[in-house]
Amino acid sequence: MNTHWISGDPPEAPFKAVIFISEKSDQLEGYQEMDDHLMDEVRSMPGFLGYSSQGDGTRSIFISYWKDDTSIAAWRDRRDHLSAKTRAKKGWYRYYHSMVCEVNSSVIFAP
Repeated sequence: MNTHWISGDPPEAPFKAVIFISEKSDQLEGYQEMDDHLMDEVRSMPGFLGYSSQGDGTRSIFISYWKDDTSIAAWRDRRDHLSAKTRAKKGWYRYYHSMVCEVNSSVIFAP
């Protein structure tokens, strides 16, 4: 799992996590371009703290970290993100599951 924090260090809890579990389809025209674009956009969003990701090219888990629900809502309602969700449902994904969670404790061990 690769984790990237905007500030370089993990934030102090509490904060929010959006867990996105997915399986891509074979119909990925335009997917990579949109993914790159959205990653550029999200990095500039107020309240975005970082992300973790793991995948094999088809199945993946992507966790984004946020300051609060207001920040998540601003991202959720962003025009390009809404467009990507529409395209995801029309063919990019076979399956996805999105969950919003509160992180009450965060401990890192990295020898």
